[in-house]
Amino acid sequence: MESIGTWWMWAGFFAVVLVMLAIDLFVVGGGKQHRVSFREAASWSVVWVAVSMAFAGALWWYLDGAAGREIANEKALEFVTGYLIEKSLAIDNVFVWLMLFGFFAVPLELQKRVLILGVLGAIVMRTVMIFAGVWLIAKFHWLLYLFGAFLLVTGVKMWWFAEEKPDLANNPVIRWIRGHMKVTDRIEGERFFVRREEGGRWVRYATPLFLVLVLVELTDLIFAVDSIPAIFAITTDPFIVLTSNVFAILGLRAMYFLLADMADRFTLLKYGLALVLVFVGAKMLLIDLVKIPVLVSLGVVAAIIGASVVLSLRRNARRGAAAGGG
Repeated sequence: MESIGTWWMWAGFFAVVLVMLAIDLFVVGGGKQHRVSFREAASWSVVWVAVSMAFAGALWWYLDGAAGREIANEKALEFVTGYLIEKSLAIDNVFVWLMLFGFFAVPLELQKRVLILGVLGAIVMRTVMIFAGVWLIAKFHWLLYLFGAFLLVTGVKMWWFAEEKPDLANNPVIRWIRGHMKVTDRIEGERFFVRREEGGRWVRYATPLFLVLVLVELTDLIFAVDSIPAIFAITTDPFIVLTSNVFAILGLRAMYFLLADMADRFTLLKYGLALVLVFVGAKMLLIDLVKIPVLVSLGVVAAIIGASVVLSLRRNARRGAAAGGG
């Protein structure tokens, strides 16, 4: 696996991630039960984007001196493009999380802990999946075609079923857990498990919050199957793939609370995400025939997401005007 990452670059990356997580958890009260305000979510969203872009700048600065301007431009652009793709596709996670928390009636002040654990689990899962994927592609180049076809089909399916909502009541994971564990009828604060006395002995019960945590982790695993192959269309350098992926995930929780009250405004965003998957899948299928520059990929992805957001807002404005006029 060829990579620009040296041991100290990997160490520096993980140090930045650990420091930022520690600040979020222990300095600004990330581990405490409280309702995340729009201002807090917006502030942390800005911080995570700024840290990510600062990392890209530091990467460019180092490579410019160590490997030359051409390599520096190429790798920094790959990072930014991979970050944008992962950030865009992660928006689908936000929509699903909103449905999960709504279905289980989880108060906003209890959601943060679930998402913190969900993000930490996602980092571990994706790290394993990324290194496994890079190793497999290095051994079996034809897997890129398989990934490309998979992304193409997934994008078409996402477009086709964009308006459908998942049936959480009949979710097989929830049904399996309820069939193999005792589950309380109501949420018990931040606790995932409680003990209750039955027939003279203490019985362990899972709470609905535990079901939510399991589904949050499962959701990220499912979306990782889409998003990780997508970045392989940009680069197979494990350092670029992992760093861009992790930085996108770290800002996901703040983005969730930022969009929690605005998700209904972006009604066309799922169609934009579907087009991104179709584009990336096609790029991967053509990888040995047509070399699409990374800058072009960045522009296409940014244009698709930007257009879907603008069109969503215009659509809602027209509906609001029509409703007001009626």
